[in-house]
Amino acid sequence: MSGTPGRPLSAELSEQLLSVAVDILAEEGWGRLNSDRVAARAHAGKAGIYRRWPTMAALARTALSRFTLVTPPPDGGSLRADLTGLVARWTLPLDREERAVASVVGAARHEEDLRAGLDAALVAPLTAAVSDIGARAASRGEPLEPARLALLGSVLEAFWWQRITSAGDGAMSAHQVERVVDEVLVPIAAPAAHGAPAADAAPSGSPVAALSAAATL
Repeated sequence: MSGTPGRPLSAELSEQLLSVAVDILAEEGWGRLNSDRVAARAHAGKAGIYRRWPTMAALARTALSRFTLVTPPPDGGSLRADLTGLVARWTLPLDREERAVASVVGAARHEEDLRAGLDAALVAPLTAAVSDIGARAASRGEPLEPARLALLGSVLEAFWWQRITSAGDGAMSAHQVERVVDEVLVPIAAPAAHGAPAADAAPSGSPVAALSAAATL
């Protein structure tokens, strides 16, 4: 939050403005986020908005950066259980935060602030969660190759963006999620556990192949 010299900024108003911005993004989309609408819904003056954020992209960045769309699951005792816990959210419809994130994905190609908001909300916490799962596997005596772990993160991210941006409410059935875990995610991370030599990269390991597999489930 930037702010300008003058009276201290009200934390309560800042929270209200951020909440309103998220509501607009989730309900109406990025194209409807403007200072007039935020001010009207928050019952605040536009000057109070611009004292805090110079642009709507900066406001959206602050709002999105407070989200954590991915959290490490409880230790399930196995790689499969950990991955299943990580993606359990995929069985649920998109929530308010996810809908707000979805609304800015297209515009983020041209707005650095929006890209930073998406990174904070999804990319960074997903990277941390995958690293945590890798550390757990290593502690169980089943270390994952760094290249495999990186590929797993890329494919998970691709699936997550597909969930957020595809038509519908984003929810998959429990059976679909189970198939993705068993037929895509676990073989990518630990191919030897599925009878494939670790050195042989399975064609289904690419993000494109993973997304194609999900589309046919």
